[in-house]
Amino acid sequence: MSRIGRMPIAVPAGVTVDIAENNKVTVKGPKGTLERVLPAEMEITLEGSEILVKRPNDLKKMKSLHGLTRTLIHNMVVGVTEGYTKTLEVNGVGYRAQKQGKKLVLSLGYSHPVEMEDPEGLSSTVDGNKIIVSGIDKEKVGQYAAEIREKRAPEPYKGKGIKYDYEVIRRKVGKTGKK
Repeated sequence: MSRIGRMPIAVPAGVTVDIAENNKVTVKGPKGTLERVLPAEMEITLEGSEILVKRPNDLKKMKSLHGLTRTLIHNMVVGVTEGYTKTLEVNGVGYRAQKQGKKLVLSLGYSHPVEMEDPEGLSSTVDGNKIIVSGIDKEKVGQYAAEIREKRAPEPYKGKGIKYDYEVIRRKVGKTGKK
């Protein structure tokens, strides 16, 4: 049995969960509302202050959907209560980030500044050389952070570029002159 899929999801106080037909789950909390249509094969039930996910049979596809469905619901519950954040660091001489209203303006050594509009429901803040992306949808936060990083991924020689705060860049030795 899926160890993750078996675990019940605790619904904290102040969060309402609504399960409609076709497994459309709506989670409302202090930070906002998230809704998602989950696989129809899974049986999602709300018992008291816990959500349980059951699968119809033990086919490989059902086993993998079981854990996924439970994790997606859990991420929605955590999102509307605490929210999600990702922190990126801008490293390099002359590389900088700044906010202009809802726009994130990056100077990354190109001939032009790179401008990025914050997507709906997400916000980004700049603190020195750090960019903090926050929102209630884990998937969107991760996607936007990945798009920012993609504008200038870190390179292995000097470590210049945009990296996640937890990321470790494996450095390479540069060229050596001939004798």
